[in-house]
Amino acid sequence: MKSKQESPLIIAQISDCHLFADITQCHYGADVYNNFLTVLQKLKVNTAIDVIVFTGDLSQDHTERSYQNFVNAVHQAKISVPFYYLAGNHDEPQLLNQYLISAPFYQQKLIEQKNWQIILLNSKSETPAGIIVQDELQRLKTLSAETNTDKHQLVMMHHHAIDVGYFIDRHGLKNSDVFWQVIEQQPTIKAIACGHVHRALTVYLSPNKPQENKRSIPLYTCPATSIQFDPAKETVSSTGESAGYRLFTLFADGKIETNVVYV
Repeated sequence: MKSKQESPLIIAQISDCHLFADITQCHYGADVYNNFLTVLQKLKVNTAIDVIVFTGDLSQDHTERSYQNFVNAVHQAKISVPFYYLAGNHDEPQLLNQYLISAPFYQQKLIEQKNWQIILLNSKSETPAGIIVQDELQRLKTLSAETNTDKHQLVMMHHHAIDVGYFIDRHGLKNSDVFWQVIEQQPTIKAIACGHVHRALTVYLSPNKPQENKRSIPLYTCPATSIQFDPAKETVSSTGESAGYRLFTLFADGKIETNVVYV
């Protein structure tokens, strides 16, 4: 973290690597391991970044070797800033916790800074779709209540809690109504960030009915380090766009600036 507490907090979000045991194997034509390495190397040279958060789908083939490949890539890139992570629908949480155990990895699901809390929510379920279980919703409520007005909050998760208009909506967050009821009751929560959709979007709940979402809380999605989905297709297909990541700049007064970088 920066020594000046009033300096903005810079977070890099990466997501959806879809790695294989074989680092030469491609995913829909993309060299996903080298894509991931390239993104990490870009992050390494950006000395303004305070924290990296990976929002899930490390593995495509569910092999232990794919988790080791992820760790090897992070070490090869010489990443030294704190690196937090969440499970995606393709991931096994026990393997994440088994392999992502030493520096720079952190297993905690809460990032604390003087002016901000970053809450990492588990949305993995038994199916490709997401569920946030009651214990996680209660944790979100408790953390928000405890902060009172002392800190602003950014919630990060894997699944998207608003439909984005293409096939991935079949595998979105199934209890999104309950999730948004909690979010809208917590004035300290400024935004939601997720992976899973393999595109960089900014969407709002009920954009045509602002009275249903008076605070206009944005949901920011993250481009994948693997492939970007083609929204015109009925199933997984790559647009051919390059790998990317999202940067968040979190200011002391609660303001958020965010931009997307493609490599």
